[in-house]
Amino acid sequence: MQNSASTLLSVHDLDKTFAVPVLKQLNFELKRGEIHALMGSNGAGKSTLCNIIAGVHQATAGSMQFLGNDYRPENVNAAETSGVRMVMQELNLFPTLSIAENLCFKHLGNKFGVIDKQRLNQKAEALLTLVGLDDLSPDTPMAELGVGKQQLIEIASVISEPTQLLIVDEPTAALTDPQIDLLFNELNRLKEGGVGIIYISHRMDEIQRIADRVSILRDGQLVATENIADIDVDTIVNLMAGSVDESAKAITKNNNTDANPVAFTVNQFTRAPAFNDISFDVKAGEVLGIGGLIGSGRTELLRAMFGADVVSSGFLSFANDNFQQKVTPKTPIDGIKAGIGLVVEDRKSQGLLLQGSLLSNISLSILPKLTRFFGVTNNSQEHELATDIAKRLAIKYDDIYAPISQLSGGNQQKALIARWLLKDLPILLFDEPSRGVDARAKALIHDLIREQAALGKAVVVVSSETQELMTVSDRILVLSNGRLAGEFDPETLTEEQLLEASFRYYSASNQ
Repeated sequence: MQNSASTLLSVHDLDKTFAVPVLKQLNFELKRGEIHALMGSNGAGKSTLCNIIAGVHQATAGSMQFLGNDYRPENVNAAETSGVRMVMQELNLFPTLSIAENLCFKHLGNKFGVIDKQRLNQKAEALLTLVGLDDLSPDTPMAELGVGKQQLIEIASVISEPTQLLIVDEPTAALTDPQIDLLFNELNRLKEGGVGIIYISHRMDEIQRIADRVSILRDGQLVATENIADIDVDTIVNLMAGSVDESAKAITKNNNTDANPVAFTVNQFTRAPAFNDISFDVKAGEVLGIGGLIGSGRTELLRAMFGADVVSSGFLSFANDNFQQKVTPKTPIDGIKAGIGLVVEDRKSQGLLLQGSLLSNISLSILPKLTRFFGVTNNSQEHELATDIAKRLAIKYDDIYAPISQLSGGNQQKALIARWLLKDLPILLFDEPSRGVDARAKALIHDLIREQAALGKAVVVVSSETQELMTVSDRILVLSNGRLAGEFDPETLTEEQLLEASFRYYSASNQ
């Protein structure tokens, strides 16, 4: 019989530093045959800890023991060979392959490379039954399935391999209630077999339903581990929040926006399951901050306002025509025509042309203005504008014609912002504007955001950092599970209030 009280994994004084320390002297223990919930605010270190356990990253300092032996996996394959597997929040499937091919991808052929389709389908059918998808044909292309079914197939693929420690990161975000029941049944089956499970979720009711213990992380450190039966939601939220840096409230704003005219309104924006029935207005000269947990719909909302994603219902309206037209951007070109610019969260894959020069990345948004007859670009004007804005934003570079990939992350971020400042649009959306930049670059970006508001522009900022929201915003909205959960004055907002609002619609009682 499995001894459920024995230690499966122990973590001692773990440190991890990227640009800044992310984990600091962190200690953690997982027992055999337990489901251990991991909770914390955005940036608390949950994903970093799990990525180290799963071999995605290596610790800067500290040690781990797994099954009583020293454990320091150099990569994901090494971790999986040890029996450690992770279901990540982002799907890792091949849309053009069938269900069976995805489920059995690591074992497609025999030793001669021959694929036995009948054997693959039989194995796939057994795995589909485990997660309640036995009505699907194994030959179905993955692209034909919804996100919830793809999530269950991802989970089935992971647990089909020998597993002693399973990490699941927000596994229910796209699942229906019956699908969640199936998932929990499978997790409990693994638990009964002695598998240790680390379960990351923002959903308090799920934690209380599935977990044996919960550990709370804050600022890269473990602050508490409790039996789930001995801790309530309010205590968890308070432990996650901790003390707030009072300097965050010492904000000098450029102007009082209470009397400013409304620049544009968002009316009943819906794009399920990301967000639902979102309405608010933004004033000219105002910085509106949007907070909430990762996955709450913040990024998707900004993308829809810009036209990068299309809403199923709802519209924008603008002051320049007395709010008469109902505008629904369907492409980024539509968003730009409406006067909206978006500084995206993922600058490398969505914002920058990494092999392009710093000059071409900055000037991209204004190329039509720089183009003469027959498509010839006014190179001298392009160079002048790009060098002027680069100097203004203190972008450090050796050669403005060299690939932007050679610059640091902070300078790349400033170049992306420079592109939209040159475009000079009346509405600017910033998604995590200071992610991955140092303190000096962050302060400069904050100053730029406030400067744009002082010029009369309407600015919306999404950030996972409470202090950043308090620093730059005149007003803060909070999204929770795709719904508006509160509006706050940054001068009086506490982190406890922000967290309570962030979790509000992740509870079944508030659905």
